[in-house]
Amino acid sequence: MPQVTENLSYDKAFAQLEEVLATLESGELPLEEALSLYEQGAALAAYCAQKLEEAELRVRQWQPGDRTVPFEGWQET
Repeated sequence: MPQVTENLSYDKAFAQLEEVLATLESGELPLEEALSLYEQGAALAAYCAQKLEEAELRVRQWQPGDRTVPFEGWQET
């Protein structure tokens, strides 16, 4: 299974995370392999969370005075 890289899209990272979870849930791995896969899954989960945070920040419109307004509530005047 590929290692986490900065070049992964969110969709590919999430698909890898699902694969890791399915493999771990099977319960058929030796302990060392399970631990390694768990670490990879944790890294993938953190990477996906970071990508979601970046996407959320792109959707928000920054206003003067450090106020934020969700994109859906913002309208151009």
